[in-house]
Amino acid sequence: MSTGSGADSAPAHKSTHDTAAGDGSRRGTFSSLAIRNYRLFFSGAIVSNIGTWMARITQDWLVLQITGSSVAVGITTAMQFLPMLLFGLYGGVIADRFAKRSILFVTQSAMGLGGLFLAAMTLSGNVQVWHVYATAFFTGLVTVVDNPTRQSFVSEMVGPDQVRNAVSLNSANFQSARLVGPAVAGAVMAAVGPGWAFLANGLSFLAPLAGLALMRTADLRPTKLAPRGKGQLREGLDYVSKRPELIWPIVLVGFVGTFGFNFPIWLSAFAHDVFHGGSGMYGLFNSLMAIGSLIGALLAARRGTTRLRMLAGAAGLFAVIEVAASMAPGMGLFIALLLPIGVLGLTVNVTANASVQMATDPEMRGRVMSLFMMVFTGGTPLGGPLFGWLTDEYGVRVSLALGGLICAVAAVGVGLMLARAANLKLKVDLRRGRRHVEFVPREQLATAA
Repeated sequence: MSTGSGADSAPAHKSTHDTAAGDGSRRGTFSSLAIRNYRLFFSGAIVSNIGTWMARITQDWLVLQITGSSVAVGITTAMQFLPMLLFGLYGGVIADRFAKRSILFVTQSAMGLGGLFLAAMTLSGNVQVWHVYATAFFTGLVTVVDNPTRQSFVSEMVGPDQVRNAVSLNSANFQSARLVGPAVAGAVMAAVGPGWAFLANGLSFLAPLAGLALMRTADLRPTKLAPRGKGQLREGLDYVSKRPELIWPIVLVGFVGTFGFNFPIWLSAFAHDVFHGGSGMYGLFNSLMAIGSLIGALLAARRGTTRLRMLAGAAGLFAVIEVAASMAPGMGLFIALLLPIGVLGLTVNVTANASVQMATDPEMRGRVMSLFMMVFTGGTPLGGPLFGWLTDEYGVRVSLALGGLICAVAAVGVGLMLARAANLKLKVDLRRGRRHVEFVPREQLATAA
């Protein structure tokens, strides 16, 4: 960064196998909140995230009520994330080229206007499915720029030694809102209708705008802006392709995001078709997953290191429990499994996010994070309609089980590739008192043989 801090100006590459996020000197679950600018950012995000989750739950349930189709819910989700798939890398170029705080003023304002438009259509009684699709697509376009900008702006607020903690707290913030938002949305929909939930979302963006306005710009650590020029997209792709500590976590979150995170479809179908509940049950399912995700985020915030082996392991367990949830005979067991799904899904996201950020040079962070977000959320336009169709044709249990199985295969494959890149090999030792299965350096295995 332009401050010339040695910790930040030097390349941030770590070992391929274990990526440590920071020096561990200022550890604590909430250590990043000691920084005033981040505290303002965090506080504004709480309000807007609650509004966002209210809108997401309301929009999914509204579409399901209007159409009666899980495919339509999948299309809504796809429309929101299709721009990331199509234009995601351009968002990273913009994030690297312009002042990030200024970009966020524009993107947060635009998101607020999108929420107010959908509120106006719904409250006037004129809302149609295409209005929801159009608003979702518009929000997705804005997110193309907003996501990599927010991700890379974190390091400008907190500095390199607090990036992992701040990333984890951002996730805790988002998941806390996911806990509150669905419950509030369910109550608002039942009491006064969905339009008021959309209105609350639109107005909620005033909070992050106020936080950005109140920041002390002198305390920021702005990254050196990339000059306008040709080949910047290719430069970002080449940068990632030569670094296994970047490319394999990105590949894994791409699989998980595309095939394992289709919860708007699965949870709404379990509530509507399997357990024959209403919007309150759908909100409950989302809130329970959010509790698990919040627990996962707080656990991640306490960890002093981010290990890539944890990423592969968490993705594998996440996939296994998804398959188990698909076979749950009753609602009690299904609810119980939502908690660990939330914990492990969040662990995958935070671990991959922090390891990729810390292994990336500051001047490339916007483009790398745009690629990360593109593959994580950009696969939803493919996975959403596909798993919506599977749910309509073969049932939600088959759809969820297939998503979990694909993620399990991806976790095993990426885990093996990371081990190979780190010159590790699987060691199996069935003798009593020994660790039966572990990865060890190839030289150690050869010596033991």
